[in-house]
Amino acid sequence: MLLGLVAMTQTGLLGQYAQTFLCTMGIYMILAASLNLVNGYMGEFSCGHAGFMAVGAYTASIVGVILFVGDENFGPALLPMSLAPLAFPLILATGFAAAALVGLLVAVPSFKTRGDYLAVITLAAGYIVKSALENIEIVGGPRGFMGMKKVVLAIEESLTVPWMLVWIFIGVVLTVWLLRRFVYSTYGKGVMAIHQDEVAAEIMSVNTNHMKLVAFMLSSGLAGLAGGLYAYLIGFVNPASFTILRSTECLVMVYLGGMGSLTGSILAAGIFTILLEFLKPLEQLKWVAIPMLLIVLMQFRPEGLMGNRELSDIFPKLKRFYRFK
Repeated sequence: MLLGLVAMTQTGLLGQYAQTFLCTMGIYMILAASLNLVNGYMGEFSCGHAGFMAVGAYTASIVGVILFVGDENFGPALLPMSLAPLAFPLILATGFAAAALVGLLVAVPSFKTRGDYLAVITLAAGYIVKSALENIEIVGGPRGFMGMKKVVLAIEESLTVPWMLVWIFIGVVLTVWLLRRFVYSTYGKGVMAIHQDEVAAEIMSVNTNHMKLVAFMLSSGLAGLAGGLYAYLIGFVNPASFTILRSTECLVMVYLGGMGSLTGSILAAGIFTILLEFLKPLEQLKWVAIPMLLIVLMQFRPEGLMGNRELSDIFPKLKRFYRFK
């Protein structure tokens, strides 16, 4: 599939607009799937996903600029631009790691809180991250931070292919593979046990605090990965890109696809991206239309499009493509 997309870009069948659209869809898929780990599989209620995305976006951006671009605040570049294609995965990994560490800090208060209380904590964490970025002048404050586009252009010069489309595709595949392996492993079953009954899970020897730490860190880290990809796709980040509206988008996709359905999250992210594109002429009114559609869905199908089922439950033959050995 990836080779087909690259071939279509090389032949001109996929223009820049279509590539950007597909890249945006892929980033939404990573965000929705990662949030579903906490809100769907674990049964908690996190609504500050944009904060983790912001941490990943800024960390990956700063590391890339320090290594290959340089500026008046960080000094000259540390490495030649020719090494950018090799270092790009490591740049994204720093965004993942930084967001995971912030997720660790948020996970600790979750040991004694659930539901609405956890929602308040994660919402506050998102606002703390946004406010902090607005007041740190070295990363541009409210004006934002740029310079990442030079790294992407240098990578594309080494081989003329749509590198951001390639990396976002790899990010989606890695996210789905990692989450599925985690949730359906013997170790990851503890996450779903917490969802069913946390007290019963503890009685059955599940270390609930440990599982919450792992789940929050993995979910936050993947949001940071999405943030890093977003930063290099756009070439510019500012705190206004990571408001409560961004977290709301993630929540809409999770509930649209179905709680506890990885396939549902991917499907919902695709539908949501298409909806946003079609409703662009409405400008701000689209945020009236989209919640109304969600209300209608909750009235007639409150479990979401997929509920807690996967696509392989509907089409069992698909299981042979990812059966674990």
